[in-house]
Amino acid sequence: MGRASRGITLQQLEYFIEVAAEGSITGAAELLYVAQPTMSAAMKDLESRVGRTLLSRSARGVTLTEEGAEFLGYARQVVEQMSLLEQRYLNQPPSRRLLGVSAQHYSFVVEAFIRMVRSGDVEQYEFSLRETRTWDIIEDVRTLRSEVGILYRNDFNRKVIDKLLRDSGLVFHPLFAAAPHIFISRKNPLAARERVTLSDLTDLPRLTFDQGANNSFYFAEEILSTLSSKREIRVSDRATIFNLMIGLDGYTISTGIISDDLDPEIVAIPLEVDESIEIGWISHSGFPLTDQAQRYLAEVRAVVVDYGIDLLDSP
Repeated sequence: MGRASRGITLQQLEYFIEVAAEGSITGAAELLYVAQPTMSAAMKDLESRVGRTLLSRSARGVTLTEEGAEFLGYARQVVEQMSLLEQRYLNQPPSRRLLGVSAQHYSFVVEAFIRMVRSGDVEQYEFSLRETRTWDIIEDVRTLRSEVGILYRNDFNRKVIDKLLRDSGLVFHPLFAAAPHIFISRKNPLAARERVTLSDLTDLPRLTFDQGANNSFYFAEEILSTLSSKREIRVSDRATIFNLMIGLDGYTISTGIISDDLDPEIVAIPLEVDESIEIGWISHSGFPLTDQAQRYLAEVRAVVVDYGIDLLDSP
């Protein structure tokens, strides 16, 4: 008679979730105060039990395989449901909340994140907010490093973005449509204008977010990426781009949503072009959102509505 198959333990699932989040067995072990050999053995045992390779190991750490990404979705659901069960029937304190969000560089994303954290009802949480490149956003959600991604599409990049999402097992959920604006310093001479045209921008440095190795026009974070510019500067973060707006009178094109509290030195001026920016969030098609992800998206919608913009979806 063959030996009975061994089951998966809840502890293994919790370990696996942390390893996936950290991208490192050693990092997860340190976070959970577990010896590294113990964590490594637990992951190998887990893979043996499920009969699949869940982690791809290299000198730089670990990444999820396709089967590992699928497994992570189920693992998160099991751990979350066990936490709810313990809270309801064993009077356990609320567990640490987990959420990962990857996004293009939008202040409303940060503002919603702040609201979510401030309104939280748990003492322990582990949230990550990654403002990053378009390709990396999609890859983060595909591998479930992040549960939610936020990016834009329009008529120019729609086919490319939609195909990449489809091939990655992801879904785009429209959130709102925005008229293009330029972001500039309050000290910029154009800041007094009600509207600007492309010709008004000819002599100003155009500031764009660097897309790294995937620096295709289709992955640009800004519309009109194929238009030539006499002066162009690529940056990697919002703090730098805002500093260059102030120091060099540069501009970037975005949604028009800017927070006076978070970015008091920057203003948004409507840009006269026949274009529209569709902002949406992406998620894995195979898994429902966790409660924490739904809370965050509710805050995103609230922020957008507070800026007087109509939503394209509903909770």
